[in-house]
Amino acid sequence: MAELVFFSGTMDCGKSTLALQLDHNHTARGRCGLIFSRNDRAGTDRLSSRLGLEVAAHEVRDDTDFWSFVVAERMRGTTVDYLICDEAQFYSTTQVEQLARLVDEVEIDVYAFGITADFRTRLFPGSARLIELADRVEVLQVQSLCWCGARATHNARTIDGWMVVEGAQVVVGNTGESASEVAYEVLCRRHHMRRMTSVSARLRSTTGDGLALDLPGAAG
Repeated sequence: MAELVFFSGTMDCGKSTLALQLDHNHTARGRCGLIFSRNDRAGTDRLSSRLGLEVAAHEVRDDTDFWSFVVAERMRGTTVDYLICDEAQFYSTTQVEQLARLVDEVEIDVYAFGITADFRTRLFPGSARLIELADRVEVLQVQSLCWCGARATHNARTIDGWMVVEGAQVVVGNTGESASEVAYEVLCRRHHMRRMTSVSARLRSTTGDGLALDLPGAAG
């Protein structure tokens, strides 16, 4: 029986790498699939991982209709056994419902990958709908790490290395980019709540402003 599976996690936990591996495994067993992504770091019509792997993909746009797309492919004689859907947090709720319909009515497996919450710790609409509809929600086991070494659970948006909590929900950036541009950093809940990024932590370290109180296992 076909499934809708949502693989979730923070940035840097290997979602896109797993998406590419999953596609490889299914292809190796003679199954045929379609790859979709949206706002990938490598540009449009691409699915890429931070390990340097990259493949062509269909770009998901506001007007993308997964049901019509797959029906059209099948009418052209294309076999479609499964869909790989990366950056699924950026999909609309309607598009997620189209994916669920393909699973239920056409028996196509759908593997969706995405982060759950935005930089304000609010659920993305696409991720929320996937959690509501998915047959399974799998939290990736590869743990991202906060600058303090604790498990990272939240995504922070930064400008000049400082965390911001206002702005549009979707602004494309990357981890490890120039601090003068919009970028993202993964943090543990404690340091996300305190808005303490690696930049502000280094500043506190050099000024002696009580950094020890923020380290895991510290007294207080």
